[in-house]
Amino acid sequence: MQPNWIVLSLTLAYMAAMGLISLSARRYARSAGSFTSGGTRYPAFLIGFLLMSEFIGTAASVGTTQTAVSVGLSAAWNIVALAIGFVLYACFLAHRFKTLGENTISGALARAYGRPTKLATSVIMIFALQIVAVSTYAGGGTILAGLLRVDRTTAIIITGAVATLYVGMGGMRSVIYTNVLHALVKYIGILVAAAFALSQVGGLAALQAQVPPRMFAADTVGWAQIFAWLVAGIGAVFSTQYVIQAINTVEDGRTAQAASFYCAVLLIPFGLLAALVGVCAGALLPGLPPIQALPALIARMGDLLAAIVVAGLAGSLFGTISALSIGAATLLYKDFYLPLRGGEETRGSLVFVRVATVLVGLAPIPLAIYAPDILKVTFLAKSLRTTLAVLVLFAFYAPHVARPRSAVVSILASLVLTIGWFLAGDPFGIDNAYVALVIPLVVMGVDHLLKGAGTRAQEAVPAPSLSRE
Repeated sequence: MQPNWIVLSLTLAYMAAMGLISLSARRYARSAGSFTSGGTRYPAFLIGFLLMSEFIGTAASVGTTQTAVSVGLSAAWNIVALAIGFVLYACFLAHRFKTLGENTISGALARAYGRPTKLATSVIMIFALQIVAVSTYAGGGTILAGLLRVDRTTAIIITGAVATLYVGMGGMRSVIYTNVLHALVKYIGILVAAAFALSQVGGLAALQAQVPPRMFAADTVGWAQIFAWLVAGIGAVFSTQYVIQAINTVEDGRTAQAASFYCAVLLIPFGLLAALVGVCAGALLPGLPPIQALPALIARMGDLLAAIVVAGLAGSLFGTISALSIGAATLLYKDFYLPLRGGEETRGSLVFVRVATVLVGLAPIPLAIYAPDILKVTFLAKSLRTTLAVLVLFAFYAPHVARPRSAVVSILASLVLTIGWFLAGDPFGIDNAYVALVIPLVVMGVDHLLKGAGTRAQEAVPAPSLSRE
């Protein structure tokens, strides 16, 4: 299998550009605080691009295209759900998170539920981010290997090492600027893919004539799946570490809201374009397995167009990995390193957070290469974030309802029961995301009722008399 040197050269040039950006950002990351926060305040549109790039990884972009081969444009709900999540985030949480001043999900929850919840949240979030990283490496590396015509292991190692090292150099500042570049490249890539695909089928009218009407219906994928995507998407937006970290790089709450709205506006067209590419691929290549549809479509392109689309897919991989690495490293630094150092930055803080960034970025690579079946547990990240999203809403809007004990029990119960539900095959057609949503509601509701019953029982006991007989 000979490499496509034009495509490979453009991809390597793209990697070199990210390296230069990170080198320029390195001089601003002179402390652990500036490394994890970006060192300054950024405008709303820049953070909107950052958030969009972080969520449009290979699973979202390529996965939407693959799903659209069989269910049509309704596959776009996978990404539209994220856009709805960011609209709701702008309305209900962006301002509050910014005002709170915490740039970790665990720190925000600790304000309401205490240190045990903070540690449980941090451990589970780090684990969830690492699982997502394994999924991103394995899925993205496999696709890029086929498109670049190199072996899968090489593709995973190179992309993983490059993404990790440029974040390790420049920290959050490099993540922001490189992810804006990724977002632009992704958009150009999906636009090129959609334009080429439409030209191959003879235009939109010809496409509509070639495929069944259901391919253009909004609900072909099924409302049960759409609602599951909404639950998972909104939950992910509300409680993911790198969303909170990004929102805290803006000036104030109003700017945080604007950044969230910008992200939502950018997500919707991308989702529709990705789904459209899938519909076109299915019409052009009937009978081909959905997972092979996009690579087969790219194979029909000229080298230059193919290189642009592949660069967009590489951007999807790099953008997600950089966000996962900086997010997990920040949690390790804030929740474990700093408490051991008395809560104060030391001379070794910057070294620790740099090393942590590199380690959490490189650790998933062996699993992605040698244990691809671990992709089967990527649901865990989605489910845990849904549970954490419920805790966030209670913390901000109903702090009197939940107690620290019920928050910890909710997290642990969600971990056990959601895994069990998934392993059972989602009985009765109920997606495991719904289980992750309901568990904290039930636990906190029962705890609140028991607390209320205990309070009423105490009030019913007569106060002891202070008079003597």
